[in-house]
Amino acid sequence: MDLLLQIWGGGCYLSNKALFAIAEGREAYWRKQLRILGWLVYIIGVPAWVIILVGHDNWIAASIEAGGIPAMLLGLYNTIHDHQRQHRWFNHFVSFCTWGSLVFGVAFSVWDNGGLGSVSQILEMGVMVGFLMGSYLLARGNPVGWLMFMLMNLSMSTLMGLQDKYILMIQQLVSLCFVIYGFRTAMRQRASLA
Repeated sequence: MDLLLQIWGGGCYLSNKALFAIAEGREAYWRKQLRILGWLVYIIGVPAWVIILVGHDNWIAASIEAGGIPAMLLGLYNTIHDHQRQHRWFNHFVSFCTWGSLVFGVAFSVWDNGGLGSVSQILEMGVMVGFLMGSYLLARGNPVGWLMFMLMNLSMSTLMGLQDKYILMIQQLVSLCFVIYGFRTAMRQRASLA
């Protein structure tokens, strides 16, 4: 079962990063289609990640993964509407879910571990900051989100390695390559438009 969860969660996550990175260099129609597919495939992989993370008492990372679904839906909504139709209520809902899951995850982790300071908790904080800020910035069309994903990938790869989840560790490192490619492509495009 553990192997299946790693393949499911890791495959969806890696597909998401590959689709987002490839979308950066494409014409508008294909960029939009690849991003829509990227948002959808990530959402499909969330349950596997949550199961794996909860199984290792990684409460911060698990709550962020689960609580990040509204941000993914916001990214999907914004992509479908080419960032032209802002949905004020949905933006507030995403902010509430993001902050609520952050508070819940950190509070439960502190309660469960009797404090904050273990190596896994510190790595989970890197995952949390990278994931939340990366998802939020990319959902709003800001390429700096790629930098936040780099922090997330490195933190999660290290955490998975420490917990003997080597498939996910390698998947995170491969994802990091796509993130670097996506960031470089986005920055080149931004420079060419300036």
